[in-house]
Amino acid sequence: MIIEVRSVSVPVLVLAVSAACCLGFGFVLQQNAAQRAPIGDFLSPRLLLDLMKVPRWLGGMALMVAGMALGATALGHGELSLVEPLLATNLLFALALSRHQTRQPLGRQGWAGLALLAGGVTAFVVAGEPSGGHAFTDPLRHWLIIGGMVGLALLLTGCAKRARLTVGPILLALAAGLLYGVQDALTRVSGQRLAEGGFAELLTGWQPYAVLALGVTGLVLVQSAFETAPLRMSLPALTAAQPLAGIACGVGFLGDRLRTDAGALTWEAGGLAAVVGGIVLLGMHPAMPKGTVGRARPADVRVG
Repeated sequence: MIIEVRSVSVPVLVLAVSAACCLGFGFVLQQNAAQRAPIGDFLSPRLLLDLMKVPRWLGGMALMVAGMALGATALGHGELSLVEPLLATNLLFALALSRHQTRQPLGRQGWAGLALLAGGVTAFVVAGEPSGGHAFTDPLRHWLIIGGMVGLALLLTGCAKRARLTVGPILLALAAGLLYGVQDALTRVSGQRLAEGGFAELLTGWQPYAVLALGVTGLVLVQSAFETAPLRMSLPALTAAQPLAGIACGVGFLGDRLRTDAGALTWEAGGLAAVVGGIVLLGMHPAMPKGTVGRARPADVRVG
């Protein structure tokens, strides 16, 4: 099969990769602080209040906000199906900072994960040739997809409560990734409303308020996952779930178009599988912080 490579917007590429850099660095700093938070704050908004007292966490949050702003700008100029795989490269930057902290060599596992992640993103973008189209106006289609993602996130969160010190952090990270993928889709819709009708059009829609609610909820889930497990358990699940949810929303109701011939679909599926495989290898790399799982932390002790 011969694939015709269309030019990818350089500004979108730069914005998305810059966003991934900020997010990756921010996640490492946040987890370094959250792992010292009291267990009693698990899945509670009080966790955010306690972490606000920690300078390292505030620095991580500043980087995360910057990454989200850059990502939103990229979404305003590019298709969700293009931007989301690029945002998944945040794990490369998280690993780079972790390697700097641990002095751990990259090794075969690191190089293999890097090759899979970079090659998977490239294969998906080149084969799929993401392009814009007309968004679907059927409200039922919107709510079915959004409701399915949010419902699955709630189910995963409920399961995580019963296994918070075993597979709970992975389930929470998956749930947060799903919410962030939906948030990215609604961020793009909000940007379109702002461009078309200004702030009056933006503020009269439900989307910006949903973006805020999803962001805060996802943040509580992520910090709870960071609190109870090392980064190598939580970050791969978060990084894998977000682009998959975002692509589903982009194709499902935002009108993003991907090539659908048999050859292209094969490469797209293989690319996404490689992305997930690379994320798992990099996330499980020895350079990733091991955290302090298993260390007793009384619930009445506050981080400071």
